Amino acid sequence: MQPEQTDQLVVSLRRAAHDLVARRSISDLEQTLGQIVAAAVDTVPGADAGGISMTEDGHVGSRVPVSEDVRKLDELQAQLNEGPCITAAQEPPADGIVYARDLACSPDADRWPNYAPQAVGQGYRSMLSTQLSTNGGTRAALNLYSHQPEAFNEVSRTIAGLFSVQAALLLYGAEHAAHMQQALGSRDVIGQAKGILMERFDVDGDRAFEMLVRSSQDTNIKLVDVAQWLTSAEGRHKPDSQSSGR
Repeated sequence: MQPEQTDQLVVSLRRAAHDLVARRSISDLEQTLGQIVAAAVDTVPGADAGGISMTEDGHVGSRVPVSEDVRKLDELQAQLNEGPCITAAQEPPADGIVYARDLACSPDADRWPNYAPQAVGQGYRSMLSTQLSTNGGTRAALNLYSHQPEAFNEVSRTIAGLFSVQAALLLYGAEHAAHMQQALGSRDVIGQAKGILMERFDVDGDRAFEMLVRSSQDTNIKLVDVAQWLTSAEGRHKPDSQSSGR
């Protein structure tokens, strides 16, 4: 890599990092994903559009695409279980980068025979998909689209690869924040349910929690769902004989 290219790489990554973390919180996962896509399209030379594919619970979904045609192409890859983003998310190479130089010609057209013609039909000739590994239950790929064949040169691929590592860390942070927020919400509703039982049956906190756990086990309903029912209007107004299980 030439010195001027190295300088370009450093500047691009610094700008991307600033855009992603300087002004906004990572607590909102969808917002964070949108920032990742916008910064990647702006940063990686040759990119005209982008989106993120995420695999959760066996389902591949398109997230924050910059346009409707990108959404369709991301979802098409999920339907076909074929395409650069599927390969990058599920069977990535060692560097995590899958580069389709020209979807209208071999070998890319042969590698993804069902997907490639439809991508070309939407006006996109080359793609660059990079794995966003979070070491969790989510497998994801950042997908960059170009109207030109062979649009992503060595500099583009290097920036995209380094950028994907940075983006993956942010994605992990956003996922962790979302899970923490969900856990805190569960703790709050369980605390409210305990309070209701303590007041209704004149028991202490430990006994109220035991009652919640017993109800959860007896009904095979998650503890937090039992608590949510109890704190709802329906649960609060149930006769004591039905709520207590006595």
